[in-house]
Amino acid sequence: MPESCHSWCLTGCRPHRPHRVARVKLAWLCSHESYQPEALVQHAVLAEQSGFDVVTGADHFHPWVDDASAASFVWTWFGAVAQATTRVQLAPSVTTPLFRYHPGLIAQAAATVDRLSNGRFILGVGTGEAINEAPLGYEFPGYTERIARMREALVIMHGLLAGEKLDLQGEYYTARTAKLYSPPIGRVPVWMAAGGPKSATFAGENCEGLITSVKDPDETVAKVISPYREAAAARGADTTVMATRWVVLAGDDDEAWEALAAMRGLRAPGRLEVADPAVLRERADAMDRQEILSKYTIVRDLEQLAEAYRPLVRDVGADYVAIQVASTDPVTTIQKVGAEVLPALRDWAA
Repeated sequence: MPESCHSWCLTGCRPHRPHRVARVKLAWLCSHESYQPEALVQHAVLAEQSGFDVVTGADHFHPWVDDASAASFVWTWFGAVAQATTRVQLAPSVTTPLFRYHPGLIAQAAATVDRLSNGRFILGVGTGEAINEAPLGYEFPGYTERIARMREALVIMHGLLAGEKLDLQGEYYTARTAKLYSPPIGRVPVWMAAGGPKSATFAGENCEGLITSVKDPDETVAKVISPYREAAAARGADTTVMATRWVVLAGDDDEAWEALAAMRGLRAPGRLEVADPAVLRERADAMDRQEILSKYTIVRDLEQLAEAYRPLVRDVGADYVAIQVASTDPVTTIQKVGAEVLPALRDWAA
């Protein structure tokens, strides 16, 4: 068998047919809710060595449960990863520049990481969750206020990242002769997370990219990606879509439950409003185990894992696809996905 193929051939290729490299870029999520930052730096380096194009990390103050978890400061971690890698793009998936951060500070953080990474940074933002804001004393308002805050925040972040000196008084934020004196090397794009048509349209009107989690590809295209692209087209803007999906790689359900130990609260009721991960852990553990497992895509081997992401590279039309895998052995998973899954996904995209 030629070196360009695998012992099992996901691509359906004929013998000796080389894999093609498509324009789609493939990301690895470093789970800050599951592993400590020193381990995640090594995961990021390994992801680059294994062929991933992008490394992402979520910005959490609290994790989803309190008994098997972590929650490090993603901005410090990005500085370390910027120095430990040379090629991969870096992106928070996502940060919330609305409450515990002034949007000007997020612009400064993004510019700093962009300089440390020699222009490899993408700024992913979202409207947030109470678990990251309420523990520090911030009220977590409804969607109407959060999206209004995001509109103001984007004005500040875009302006500062573009080199402007800002003097403005908004309803939520103030800037007084604010300017970045360590500006980014180039243009830092701002991508916004959206799960429905209102946020997707807002992203198309105000941002350079969209981040969306895909459960049903057709529904995601209809309710999120199409509204985003239509709104961007209306202002003559280019579009970029990052599609994400959580997948659990495990040989059986017991192993899947072990792999999900740090993430099981993510599927508990009230996750957007609860501030204490102990509460989410209690709610998750009160649920039937199969109910939680049923809320994830669970695969038994690498072939099934590749198939889980196949719609994201073929049907959704994403420019970036984020591989988000829970497993009991992340190091081996990164290596095997890089060697055996990424080539198949790139071939399908092409």
